[in-house]
Amino acid sequence: MSEQCKFKNYIWELPVRWCHWINVICIVVLSVTGFFIGTPFSFGRSASDFTMGWIRFIHFTAAYLFAVSVISRVIWSFIGNKYSGWKEFFPLATARGRHKLLRMLRYYLLIDKDVPETVGHNPLATTAYIALFCIYSTMILTGFALYAEHAPTSPMHRALGFMYALFSDQGMRLTHHFGMWLIVGFVINHIYSAWLMDIKEHGSEISSMFCGYKFTVKKED
Repeated sequence: MSEQCKFKNYIWELPVRWCHWINVICIVVLSVTGFFIGTPFSFGRSASDFTMGWIRFIHFTAAYLFAVSVISRVIWSFIGNKYSGWKEFFPLATARGRHKLLRMLRYYLLIDKDVPETVGHNPLATTAYIALFCIYSTMILTGFALYAEHAPTSPMHRALGFMYALFSDQGMRLTHHFGMWLIVGFVINHIYSAWLMDIKEHGSEISSMFCGYKFTVKKED
């Protein structure tokens, strides 16, 4: 399809883009500071430098911001446009969604040569995003449960009491650490897939997460 036949469509609304990039920043900050917390060593010349204290403060601040961003994205899936709506994340629920998912899967498995063009998220990606949001939720719950252990009588500790029943302290830490590696693996695949779709579809897949616009072969409402 030639460039003359493509249309510019507003796909990603501002809250979607904000949540996306806030998550990116938070994941980087949480991963880096999490490594130091997991295997601590001090950069300071003395205890009064409070080095590890600042690293923990940055980690916890990013954790709160990440939790707010994830919750905001879930809320926006009910009030945003159709491309960010919650129905997009369950393509297996409809025959059309299953058909689109199968076509995309055939392309990724190198069975079909032509990439199926999608206006918003492709159905294979949204299925992966459901798993990702489950990992996000696990990371938030285990992270705040570990954080609340310093204050056993706090409202946060009481609210997360079910987490202490489900996990041992070490099990919670291992789950939190393993979840980080799952997210790192997803990020690597996500960058590659976005780059691939940008090259194959010529629809500004990557730049659309900055400006909100994609080029498609048909005009969308």
